[in-house]
Amino acid sequence: MGKVEEFEELRPLLFSIAYRILGSVGEAEDAVQETWLRFDASPTRPVSVKAFLSATVTRIAIDVLRSARVRREEYVGPWLPEPLLRDPYEDPARAAELADSVSMAALLLLERLSPLERSVFVLREVFAFGFDEIASTVGRSEAACRQLLVRARRHMNEGRPRFEADRRERQELAKRFFAALSQGDVDGLRGLLSADVQLVGDGGGKAPQLARAVVGAENVARLLAGVYPLMMRVDVTFEPHEVNGRPGAVFRDREGKVLHILALDMLDGRIQTIRSVINPDKLGHLGPVADAWAVDREVRRTRRRAAGGSE
Repeated sequence: MGKVEEFEELRPLLFSIAYRILGSVGEAEDAVQETWLRFDASPTRPVSVKAFLSATVTRIAIDVLRSARVRREEYVGPWLPEPLLRDPYEDPARAAELADSVSMAALLLLERLSPLERSVFVLREVFAFGFDEIASTVGRSEAACRQLLVRARRHMNEGRPRFEADRRERQELAKRFFAALSQGDVDGLRGLLSADVQLVGDGGGKAPQLARAVVGAENVARLLAGVYPLMMRVDVTFEPHEVNGRPGAVFRDREGKVLHILALDMLDGRIQTIRSVINPDKLGHLGPVADAWAVDREVRRTRRRAAGGSE
């Protein structure tokens, strides 16, 4: 097998490692490409190609994450990971674990960790790398890596929900949610939301966005029921789709361009968090991106007309 074939066979794994460390599709793809360039330029063949490539992409991702921290601190409004509609790395025996580790909730918990803690956690807990491999990857002793993992686990466990719905229950809840959303059914929405539900939007200052998270079943239900039927009237459509291994939907304008993504987190049979990614910089990997400002203006005009106001 040649270099290209070996690399392409491992590309899904490399992307999945980088994405979990970075929370960015674009940055993960760049890290994978840089890994290829270093592999292609290497004059000798590594003993284990998988170990060499995994270590290389992890080190690149750590460097990128360290530089990205400053940008994220200056980010306008809440920062959410770039939505991932499909994880290219498939392992049927560990499908549920892989889906859990790529959820937006898990990626946001990973944001609490230092770059080294995050990398050790991803390599060990998600991809089951040995401590000897992890130690050589991050340049620390095995004992130090074990300590990094202990700290990472503690931070992750502190933020994890007590109980999450199973896959079938999540899908049924999402189906009812999107039906109520499209109908503007306040009561129907309220009945599906937890009392302390949060609606969080990520526009990055580049698209219409919530000034802050909206909290509480009544507030969230009324906001959603007031906005989404108006969006349907200006020909916005949506298709249910898994987002980061959880129920969600892709919203598009009348030309079929991606407007935004909704992702749902469930807890105890209710929707706990609704995350909306509308920052165009985070949607380009999904296809042509809509002009969210233009859609927002059209929605506002439609609302004024419905209320009997003037143009």
